[in-house]
Amino acid sequence: MSKAIITYYGHSCFKLEACGSSIVFDPYENGSVPGLRLPHGIVADAVSCSHEHGDHNAAHLVRTTGERLSFQIEKLTVPHDHHSGAHRGLSDITFVKLPDMTIAHLGDLGRLPTGDEYTALAKADVVLLPCAGYFTIDSKEAAEIISHLKHPCLKILMHFRQGRRGYDVQETIEEVMKDIKGVDRLSETSLTVGSSNIPNEIVTLEPLQ
Repeated sequence: MSKAIITYYGHSCFKLEACGSSIVFDPYENGSVPGLRLPHGIVADAVSCSHEHGDHNAAHLVRTTGERLSFQIEKLTVPHDHHSGAHRGLSDITFVKLPDMTIAHLGDLGRLPTGDEYTALAKADVVLLPCAGYFTIDSKEAAEIISHLKHPCLKILMHFRQGRRGYDVQETIEEVMKDIKGVDRLSETSLTVGSSNIPNEIVTLEPLQ
């Protein structure tokens, strides 16, 4: 049975620990996301940045061990906007493939997936997805994506505004929850998920600051 520990640092930044390896997704530059600051001293075996914008590509703020990852990483490049990338470029969906569990980080996906992209996403047991519009898909589009995911699948929302955290142009989490029903807002900064008991839930985590 595979087991993964997922820790949230706010915005789109997570640390995943599984099978003796660790990877950080989309660390943000200090000052790039209102109300958030990446904690000092984050250590991981590797860093994955979905694209080269400052709120997603601060790999230098994470100390990497250089140890070889025990799990497989695959990337799927998608547009960062509704215009085939003409406005904001491209962004990667990153799949972490454990022996019996797949975790997908959607980066700054900017439009609804194509048929082939949905087919790839349908294999994920855990999906970290943006949901608050302007820079990424909005809450209605996120709800549409959720409707295409497998059952069970754990959905963890990211890239939204909460209080003073996040951009003014983003939807607040309260607005997001009008379109995405049944969100469980957890007070924890991390959670553990096992391949033998994937919860079919939609959750938010509290950023570790």
